[in-house]
Amino acid sequence: MENIVRLKELLEPVIIKNGCQLYELKWDNTGDHTLQVAIMRPDGSMDLDTCAKLSEELSIVLDDADLINSEYTLEVCSPGAEREIKDLSELKLVQNAYVFVRLIHPVKKLKEITGTLVEYSEGIMKIEYRDKAVKRTVEFAEDNIEFIRHAVKI
Repeated sequence: MENIVRLKELLEPVIIKNGCQLYELKWDNTGDHTLQVAIMRPDGSMDLDTCAKLSEELSIVLDDADLINSEYTLEVCSPGAEREIKDLSELKLVQNAYVFVRLIHPVKKLKEITGTLVEYSEGIMKIEYRDKAVKRTVEFAEDNIEFIRHAVKI
């Protein structure tokens, strides 16, 4: 498998130059040999035109570097609406993010919470969630998070 670290070093400057950040770079071998480059803007958004533009630019860089010794498909995409939050500092950029959180230790008898992040400061998160028809708030330390991702409110 081609070296992801070397590919990241090669591609990331082009992504940053275009006002985006690299969310994830990975090989997806479920079908074709696909290099998947997930990108987003600092605010978490992304659009199809930016993905297409970066796909063209990254393709040129990859062809010029000639690091990949086999046939592959380049896929430049958004990380998705319900992407995992890998760096909690991302939450400081998003006001009232709607999130799903799985806790290590239950808080208020809750192990999983889906709700609006109303405050995140000094390692403490405050999430407003619905318990039937009642709005409630729960607070917990960030080190109690087992998993967190963006959620889609329906």
